[in-house]
Amino acid sequence: MTDELIKLIQVWDGQGVYMKYDKPTDTWFFIALHDPTLGYMAGGCRMKVYPTPADGLRDAMRLGRGMTHKWAAIDFHFGGGKSVIALSHPIEGQEREALLRRFGRMLRSLNGAYVTGVDLGTSPEDMAIVREAGKYVFGGEGHEDPGPFTALGVFSCIETTARHALGRDLNGVSVLIQGVGDVGEPLARMLAEAGAKLILSDLDQARASKLAAELGGSTVDPDKVPDTECDILAPSAVGATLNKDTIPRLRCRAVAGSANNQLEEDADAQRLHERGILYAPDYIVNAGGAMAFALFHEGKLSGEEVNDRIRKIGDSLDRILGEAKERNESPVHAATRRVEQVLGQH
Repeated sequence: MTDELIKLIQVWDGQGVYMKYDKPTDTWFFIALHDPTLGYMAGGCRMKVYPTPADGLRDAMRLGRGMTHKWAAIDFHFGGGKSVIALSHPIEGQEREALLRRFGRMLRSLNGAYVTGVDLGTSPEDMAIVREAGKYVFGGEGHEDPGPFTALGVFSCIETTARHALGRDLNGVSVLIQGVGDVGEPLARMLAEAGAKLILSDLDQARASKLAAELGGSTVDPDKVPDTECDILAPSAVGATLNKDTIPRLRCRAVAGSANNQLEEDADAQRLHERGILYAPDYIVNAGGAMAFALFHEGKLSGEEVNDRIRKIGDSLDRILGEAKERNESPVHAATRRVEQVLGQH
């Protein structure tokens, strides 16, 4: 197993990986430090059960690289990094708290080279435990949950995507939200208020049904999402849902959602482009939570001023989509050029 982890690190383009095996819980800690060009590295902490430790490491490295792109795309002075707590089985209660404290001590050993926060599988309460043990955690002072801020940025980007793909505002536009959790639920509420027609899907089908009933939307089974007709698909849960198998099945005009690493491989961007499906790069669309925590961390802006900054993510996406249209290319290429330009200036 260790040989497999080493092979993954050897071919990675990042700065390095800190990893530790937690024997009491049969868990692996991975902190993937990708690129410090813009500043000390920052990115959330993901915790979930993985089939193998290598799957957890692979996720950490992909997410760390994504954070480099995200910070550069919104021109914030942080580097890209990500942490993953790769469980072999679900852990709760006191065992979970002890695990988080041990992760916090590992985090503290980096002495501020990497700062973390909430991500998939971790909560504000989890991060409070990590902060107590490890110090280097975004949040606190009433700003522990990035979900609503992420949702606001996604909403702004869906507005922009609708203008480019459909030539209209959101009133009457059908949006399929794949995952109605911490980001998907507030996003659904914003879209409903704007007059969008909601189609909701979640592994917890009771949760999706309850929210759909409240907001006047409909639901679809998770395995039928790629085959469901809609104007805009908003992946808002796990990544790699856009791939060589699902892209031919899609019945949407555009994709714009909050999930990280929505493309399973780089070639999927071209597959979407060839099908005439406008793809809003995920690390632009989902930057609202990271932007909010960075601004609160700097302590310079009020809550409403932060919201105003997040809404402008849609303006950044507008320029990227406009450039991609002029060049008849995937927006991923335009976004990549923006990232390379920012990194090259430092």
